[in-house]
Amino acid sequence: MIALSAKMAKADGVVTVDEIKAFKELFDVPAGEERNVARLFNLAKQDVAGYQAYAQRIASLYPDDAETLEDIVDGLFHIAKADGYVHEAELAYLEDVAHLFGLERRVFDQIKARHVRPDKLDPYVVLGAPHEMNDEDLRKHYRKLVTETHPDRLIARGVPEEFVRIANDRLAVINAAWDQIEAERRLR
Repeated sequence: MIALSAKMAKADGVVTVDEIKAFKELFDVPAGEERNVARLFNLAKQDVAGYQAYAQRIASLYPDDAETLEDIVDGLFHIAKADGYVHEAELAYLEDVAHLFGLERRVFDQIKARHVRPDKLDPYVVLGAPHEMNDEDLRKHYRKLVTETHPDRLIARGVPEEFVRIANDRLAVINAAWDQIEAERRLR
């Protein structure tokens, strides 16, 4: 995960201080291991070559745990956007990692929509729901997403605290998308 994160930071050609800070926000390094982690990160950030092997290895560790793989892609987006912009090379890297993880395109687009915000964010993409979904099914889908995304659920799964912070951001974006849909459909 350290190497995959370092290579994410290098994907646009430049590793910034903000990206290193974002990495440190994501990972709680055990006392006494800081030098080892820094050495591995610095070696891996030299170039992006070989990231596929790291992604495949991580995917093999979680073959039946798509939620953890989604959390990892979320974390990589956190690093990518740390310098204020997700470069097209970073986006290509993230798409490939998600593909290597076996994540559906729809799932990747949901994660991307939470991090890469165009001027007018499509709330349906954020929720991963088709525009033609009826009100009742859409409400059920939204509630399911909130349940799956809720930080308490991640804590119960044993996800590191840093990923719980990302889950809080994720939940805020999901809620904002729902608020937009509610207003458009006059569901209140």
